[in-house]
Amino acid sequence: MNITPPHQDRLVLLGTKGGPAIRRGGPSPTAHLLEIGGHPYVIDCGLGVTRGLVEAGMPLPALRNIIITHLHSDHGLGLGRLIHAAWTAGLKEKVVVHGPVGTRAVWQGFLASLAYDIAIRIEDEGRPDLAAMVQVLEYGEGHIFADACVKVSALRVKHPPVTECFALRFDHGSGSVVFSADTTYFPPLAAFARGADILVHEAIYEPGVDRLVARVGNGARLKQHLLDSHTLAEDVGRIAAEAGIGLLALNHLVPADDPLVTEQHWVEAVRVHYRGSLVIGRDGLVLPLSSRSA
Repeated sequence: MNITPPHQDRLVLLGTKGGPAIRRGGPSPTAHLLEIGGHPYVIDCGLGVTRGLVEAGMPLPALRNIIITHLHSDHGLGLGRLIHAAWTAGLKEKVVVHGPVGTRAVWQGFLASLAYDIAIRIEDEGRPDLAAMVQVLEYGEGHIFADACVKVSALRVKHPPVTECFALRFDHGSGSVVFSADTTYFPPLAAFARGADILVHEAIYEPGVDRLVARVGNGARLKQHLLDSHTLAEDVGRIAAEAGIGLLALNHLVPADDPLVTEQHWVEAVRVHYRGSLVIGRDGLVLPLSSRSA
């Protein structure tokens, strides 16, 4: 785990694996922590997000804003678990969850599934009403919200068959950070990300797909989904080059835990089109928001 001084504006890649499966010694599904001016923003909540935040040094009761890009489980399975864990750790302030259409139902389903535990902790331990502490706001393309630290906007991307899937842009006082979400190669994303200090973009390495499919099953249908719904590393480089971003961080890697796919493979694929600053995501990687000068 990289260490940064307290209150330094930073981006932490908490989970860097594409897909919901977890394997021994491998990375966790997608989640990020963006800290600006001492304010934390959690972007996506794949399984493991709670542990990732704790390891990154964020006190769970400091949780305030969560933004979900889409409702695939590798981006949202940890949502309710994170909020519940923050609540049991002493959360006192309201948490706002921004997510696509359907997020409110996900949260309500979590509350129903933990109704016994929540009720007994309220009665026995004197905790506040968890349901009353969470506000879910469903968003679409365009402006999402703004506060004293950031302005957040969304672009609908192409991730079939999911239609409610959005890239996110966080503009802050000294720059901007863009998250691609899950998407096939989508040229409008370059304009959305133009001039960003950091672009966090999903990536798939095509030579590793057949081995992945053989390992997890589902055969031709899974392979077709992966190729239709995600961006080849070469095309990620194309987007980054056109956008003129400061630093490209590959994330949501597919495959992420194949020992035959090395960091050098990812680099070589991206470098077909992009020559700028590049990092290959790993769980716990810390990127200062001054990364354009890195």
